[in-house]
Amino acid sequence: MFSNSITKLFKIQYPIIQAGMVWASGWKLASAVSNAGGLGIIGAGSMYPPVLREHITKCKQATDKPFAVNLPLMYPDIDKHIETIIDLNVPIVFTSAGNPKTYTSFLKSKGITVVHVVSSSLFAQKAEAAGVDAVVAEGFEAGGHNGREETTTFVLIPLVKQAVKIPIIAAGGIATGRQMLAAMVLGADGVQIGSRFVCTPEASSHINFKEKVIAAKEGDTLLSMKKHVPVRLLKNKFFEEVHAAELNGADVNTLQQLLGKGRAKKGMFEGDLEEGELEIGQVSALINEIKPAAEIVNEIWQDFSAALQKPIEGM
Repeated sequence: MFSNSITKLFKIQYPIIQAGMVWASGWKLASAVSNAGGLGIIGAGSMYPPVLREHITKCKQATDKPFAVNLPLMYPDIDKHIETIIDLNVPIVFTSAGNPKTYTSFLKSKGITVVHVVSSSLFAQKAEAAGVDAVVAEGFEAGGHNGREETTTFVLIPLVKQAVKIPIIAAGGIATGRQMLAAMVLGADGVQIGSRFVCTPEASSHINFKEKVIAAKEGDTLLSMKKHVPVRLLKNKFFEEVHAAELNGADVNTLQQLLGKGRAKKGMFEGDLEEGELEIGQVSALINEIKPAAEIVNEIWQDFSAALQKPIEGM
């Protein structure tokens, strides 16, 4: 039986966390990952308060294992989300995209374990000072919203390890057990995986998007909109419009107008592969098939265990 600071903190079997991705991470995916021994997360960023309540309720019916809710701190109705989380006794909350000082102490006073997503060692120190129980250190390779520093996971994890004493979860560019082992050798106590879990039957993202991810090759994603909100996207018609605007020196207002409203929903949930925003990580180049979430958890753990036992050639 494997045991470390992350498995003990979350009361899970494997230190494998499924990222709370917008338009992909509903109750079906979260419960499947939790039932398989990892930690499933419901992505609240794309949900209205009544929808989040429905997903938490259904997740609790589908699993008796711990699960979490990802809560972007810039969400406009965040107080209603927090009310729902407390009312339904969600045990773990992952916060992101904001100042962890704002809600951490309040959530912890309600008995909730709090984890914050960071993109630098400085932000990790601020999160630790705010009282979080662990941090997700997310490297430049990750899909979706990203840090402006462009620090890669291989560099970020040892930097954060030097900077804080709380447990560290590595994220960004991880889809296999070998990558998981590499992250843990560098100082992580567990891994958070997003892109790999998009390509599951349980993910609520559109089949068009899943198939686009499977078809992705090296270089098919790029960090965009750094002047506005940095986000890693698959290249498509919308991406090319953003890229052209940035090359022409577009300001924040121009990028906001180009982005408009509902662009992520259009791409990832409704399956519009030309006009939609397609958020995915660089590791999409390693993803070649759609398979159940439980199979992915087991495959990652078996790969991790095998790599752990195998000596390095030449040593």
